[in-house]
Amino acid sequence: MATLDVQNVHTYYGNIHALRSVSLTVQDGEIVTLIGSNGAGKSTTLRTISGILQPREGRILLDGQPINRLAAHEIVERGVCQVPEGRRIFSRMTILENLEMGAFARKDRAAIQDDLARVFDLFPRLKERIGQKGGTLSGGEQQMLAIGRAMMAQPKVLLLDEPSMGLAPILVETIFQTVQEINRQGVTVLLVEQNALMALQVADRGYVLETGAIVLDDSAANLRENETVQKAYLGIE
Repeated sequence: MATLDVQNVHTYYGNIHALRSVSLTVQDGEIVTLIGSNGAGKSTTLRTISGILQPREGRILLDGQPINRLAAHEIVERGVCQVPEGRRIFSRMTILENLEMGAFARKDRAAIQDDLARVFDLFPRLKERIGQKGGTLSGGEQQMLAIGRAMMAQPKVLLLDEPSMGLAPILVETIFQTVQEINRQGVTVLLVEQNALMALQVADRGYVLETGAIVLDDSAANLRENETVQKAYLGIE
């Protein structure tokens, strides 16, 4: 049984049919990537899984239990957390306050300090600047904070939406190394990423999305060697 199972999902923006019978699975412990051009429906897929958007048709299962009719905060409580495109941190709050917001739904208050320590192990720079306001951080630091905030919710499945967007190449490498470390610590990851080459280097499997529909799925290694993928997304002629 898949940890996350998206079954024939149709999502609309008003009358615009944004997702067309999208089906994908993410097994426990995997990193799965979703690649495609701008406007293909990648972010819409994540928003639908996380409950920000409600699918008009289809089902989304977490460990075999349907979550597609739950409110977004209930889905977070079940263990699905999204790091949104553009980071969306609380700019007027400090790093510590942002991280504490990630744990708002938790009842195990005593364990929150352990998870703060875990985030600071992943991102030592955040610990150094714990009292600094989020809006004064660099783009890379804000991305670290956004990921750290999601980790404070103790996710079973982490949804990452364009984590490398706008970052310098050296920071992109750091972010993806951290994603792999988070995965090694037992968190299943569904990754949306414009940098398809980097995504396919860290992922186990991948799906290609075009105009709201899955057109291809395979192991990440096979997708890297696929001629269509190379020409369309990897810049290889």
